[in-house]
Amino acid sequence: MANIHPLTSIHPDARIADNVTVGPFSTIHENVEIGEGTVIESGVTIFPGARIGKNCHIFPGAAISGIPQDLKFAGEETLAIIGDNTSIRECVTIHRGTASKGKTIVGNNCLIMAYSHVAHDCIIGNNIIIANASQLAGEVVVDDFAIVGGGTLIHQFCHIGCHVMIQGGVRIGKDIPPYVKAAREPVAYTGINSVGLRRRGFSDESIEIIADTYRKIYFSRLNVSEAVAHIRAELPEAPERDVILSFIENSERGIIRGYSR
Repeated sequence: MANIHPLTSIHPDARIADNVTVGPFSTIHENVEIGEGTVIESGVTIFPGARIGKNCHIFPGAAISGIPQDLKFAGEETLAIIGDNTSIRECVTIHRGTASKGKTIVGNNCLIMAYSHVAHDCIIGNNIIIANASQLAGEVVVDDFAIVGGGTLIHQFCHIGCHVMIQGGVRIGKDIPPYVKAAREPVAYTGINSVGLRRRGFSDESIEIIADTYRKIYFSRLNVSEAVAHIRAELPEAPERDVILSFIENSERGIIRGYSR
């Protein structure tokens, strides 16, 4: 049985699963679904179109599935989908999708820290950490296991690769390829995220393959397209190599530059 505080406003059409806790002064609108075991603390607003998974924890002041800040939005019915076991801290805002994609997605086992914003049609993967006061514009994609440092600003349509570590306070206007560290101002490639990769079980051999691939991309005299062709011809096939090359070949905004001392 759900534990609903009497000072909460819940629309009769909202679907609240068993064992959900909702604190005082929260508002849950129509066309909302909340999975088992989720905790909604006080002062949370959940707007129409929210789909919240199991065992999530949403902290005071958060606003989920608000109307997009996109002048093209015409009131179409769209969604904001939150996966299982995700924590959304104080005053986070997550907007629902537009006609472009129809939904904003935050995956499983994510931590979205206080005062961060996830705009319309973003796709946030699994096991993501977005630190305090980061701002993600519309249609940003963040792949699994990425960590976004506090106060980061990400331009619309950017793509952040898997297992990336981003320094806090940077401005991102290009795609950040997988497995790397991104830092400095302007933001640049500053090495591979070897510590994070080892923590997640990558072998020394896999890490060396990733390092060899990025040496060709960032430290040869070839342009990016030439480097990709050279890597395909000269370096042995490996899953990590292919993830990097596929990301670069499909990048629409281009990847961040290398760091020069």
